[in-house]
Amino acid sequence: MEFFDSMFISASGMRAQGQRLRVIAENIANAESVGETPGQDPYRRKVIAFKNYLDRGLQADVVKVSKVGTDPSEFRRRYEPGHPAADDQGYVSYPNVNSLVEMTDMREAQRSYEANLKVIETSRAMLSRAIDILR
Repeated sequence: MEFFDSMFISASGMRAQGQRLRVIAENIANAESVGETPGQDPYRRKVIAFKNYLDRGLQADVVKVSKVGTDPSEFRRRYEPGHPAADDQGYVSYPNVNSLVEMTDMREAQRSYEANLKVIETSRAMLSRAIDILR
């Protein structure tokens, strides 16, 4: 039964990293999304938080997304007086998304996803070998 437990635990990690990748993709897609009118806030970067959750069926901790929040950091500002979203001083607020940070987070999420997938593949191979031995 421990083979299946390890697979379920890894699957929860894969689900969490999949959600993280969706949030990162949304951030990258909106990296240049500004407000439509002067003074309107642009897109605000989203961040994801995880938590341990006791799965009573497995009697093991699994990972779940606790919340998807927003990054409170300041928006980037550029001087573009002709832009429709420019304020009185001619500055346009751009999202607080840093593409380099997002790509680094994406790579980390990808590696975590792959590690969990490897655990499932290894557990499956071990279970298969155990069944072969019992035959």
